[in-house]
Amino acid sequence: MRKMKKEETKKKKNKNKIITTTVLVLLACVVVCLCLIPIFSDLKFGLDLKGGFEVLYKVESVDGSKMTPEKVTATYKTLSKRIDSLGVSEPEIVIEGDKIRVKLAGVTDADSARRQLSTVATLSFRDTNNKLLMESSVLNAGGAKVSQDQSGKPAVALSVKDKDKFYAATNKLSQQSDNLMVIWLDFDEENDNYSTESSKCGTSGSHCLSAATVSQGFASDVIIQGNFTEDEVKNLVDLINSGSLPSKLTEVSSKTVGASFGEKTLEKTFAAGVVGIVAIFILLIVIYHFAGVISAASLIFYTGLVFFTSWVIGSVLTLPGIAALVLGVGMAVDANVILFSRIQDELYKGRSLPLAFKNGNKSSFRTILDSNMTTLLVAIIMFIFGESSVKGFATMLIITVIVTMLTMVVLTRFLLNLFVKNGYFNDKLKLFINIDPKKVPNVSRGEKAHEGRFSKVDFVKFGPKFTILSIIIIIIGGIFFLTKGFNLGIDYQAGSTITIVTKDKVSKKDIKKDLKELKLKERDIEINNKETTINVSNVLDQNDVKDATNHFEDKYDAKVDIGVVSNIVKEELTKNAILSVLISMIGIIIYISIRFKFSYAVASVTALVHDVVVVFSLFAIFRLEISVMFIAAILAIIGYSINNTIVTFDRIRENLGKIDDKKLTREKLYEAANQSIKDTFLRSIYTSITTLLPIIALILFASSGILTFNLAMLFGLIAGTYSSLFIASYIFLLLERKNIGKKKKPKVIYTDEVEERQIKGINC
Repeated sequence: MRKMKKEETKKKKNKNKIITTTVLVLLACVVVCLCLIPIFSDLKFGLDLKGGFEVLYKVESVDGSKMTPEKVTATYKTLSKRIDSLGVSEPEIVIEGDKIRVKLAGVTDADSARRQLSTVATLSFRDTNNKLLMESSVLNAGGAKVSQDQSGKPAVALSVKDKDKFYAATNKLSQQSDNLMVIWLDFDEENDNYSTESSKCGTSGSHCLSAATVSQGFASDVIIQGNFTEDEVKNLVDLINSGSLPSKLTEVSSKTVGASFGEKTLEKTFAAGVVGIVAIFILLIVIYHFAGVISAASLIFYTGLVFFTSWVIGSVLTLPGIAALVLGVGMAVDANVILFSRIQDELYKGRSLPLAFKNGNKSSFRTILDSNMTTLLVAIIMFIFGESSVKGFATMLIITVIVTMLTMVVLTRFLLNLFVKNGYFNDKLKLFINIDPKKVPNVSRGEKAHEGRFSKVDFVKFGPKFTILSIIIIIIGGIFFLTKGFNLGIDYQAGSTITIVTKDKVSKKDIKKDLKELKLKERDIEINNKETTINVSNVLDQNDVKDATNHFEDKYDAKVDIGVVSNIVKEELTKNAILSVLISMIGIIIYISIRFKFSYAVASVTALVHDVVVVFSLFAIFRLEISVMFIAAILAIIGYSINNTIVTFDRIRENLGKIDDKKLTREKLYEAANQSIKDTFLRSIYTSITTLLPIIALILFASSGILTFNLAMLFGLIAGTYSSLFIASYIFLLLERKNIGKKKKPKVIYTDEVEERQIKGINC
């Protein structure tokens, strides 16, 4: 009786601890959500979410000389200085080879910004009364260098070209009572004045670079000295050089986004993200019950940590970045699904909950690590070779993969362990992780392990059937490609895209008249309710952009967004897209060959090629636009699909490891592959659904700016799911069964030890 009371008391205490711990976890989730509010409001938003102006310049030499990295950097410094004077908060300026990309979020007057940025930098030397003494022509182009004064302090050395003119100016100035020579970059006659700028000279936002005392006339190279730090000297050298360089900026692409257009996009995408994540929470709880609640809590911490990391490193949140975040949530769930599936497998073998949790942890970690490492590999390649929006997507994807390992692996396991070791759920497996107690064998009584709901299904035989389905899709897609080609966006065929949002729906007939009036050559017109997207083959210059914007604003009272891509950018993007995909494939082959074996790598990459070709085929069939975001989606599909394939292959490797190589037959190989698909089938379906939920939400509710990306992801996720389960496994079987019965080459072991020769009667 006392024993029963003790047991009841213990259970009651355990139950109270469970309730307390659960409440604390949920409170922590609420705190994280509340902390997200100030973090989210302080995040940097890209111009696609905030509105603004983006332009890509090709840096060219006026005199035909080669543009070196140093000259491009000097031009970059000039642009930075000019942007400071525009008063733009948190601009993005990125050097991309011999090009410079400038993003000015929040800028409303794109024409003014364009004029100020593209003007060739002018360097001038003046006295304190702003009288011009000399221009940059007296210096050798790029002749400013980092040097030291007589005392060894950092200084700027100037290489003088016109020594006579330089001597005359400095000699005259040295004889004046106020003998300061002021160096200006882009001096503005109306607004710049040394008497008001003297205290700001050399600071951010001021056109005044430096003011130096001239004690005598100089007829040779000179040194500007003062209380400079090394960084100040380097910055001054770059700015002086940029003003004396014979360089020009040629606009090769541009994009303008209205502020209200960007805000509307942010609201729609944010709402879609919330809907997608809430749908994942509900699904997790339905499938895994209490463990699903813990997973949902981990996802909240995951989301909070991703935003916090983005805020700390100062990354700019863009539309593709949000798409990567929502996609990352779906993929992060995979880490928990793998863990929960492994725990369920152990429970169905008759293990106790603590032992099942321990074994599940151990067996799932390697799979989670490999799947996330391959996704990280693709994200890094995307970041290196991607441009603009693709880089934003890759940055967020890298963050999500790293955070996944911290939260969805470490935190989920820590929280689950708190509840497992309590003992309360030992006899409540249904409540804890949705396990039917009737199917858990009692090992002590000799009961056999639960076979699973797919024990009689032959999954391997579906491999050829799905292969035939894909071949049909690819053939139809090939016919459409040969007859109509791909529907290429301006990213890959050059031209301009004009997006207008009107109060009332416009007709295609009216838009055609507008294009004729503007003398623009139509490629495609797509009307989606009140949003109209117009593709033209013309590469609009700044005057054309202004004319088109004014025309549509005046006629329809519309919000206008115009993007322009030149042939230069088209060629660069095409080259980078091909390189990104090829290098991703090569990287995956190398990684899987090291972690698994070459036959796994070949089967994996063949399945990946299948996924890519199927998506291209579907885009050809449905005439969907192929843009730069489509390539980002293709790379994301590669990362996701290889993630799925590795989970299946890891189980095949595990099951084959239980069979002696000498006893391995084709039948046993087939059986091991089939059993592995059975083991991972539900996990793959659950993961695909949790990843598809946010994608579907983005398709239904988000901006049309990422519709191409989301549709590509939808097609790719479906193709990647069945190729990972059936096609990759089938190809692996075809490759491996050829090796059955073959003698393996003995390993050669190299050693420095001299082997003793055996001689009968002497040493043996």
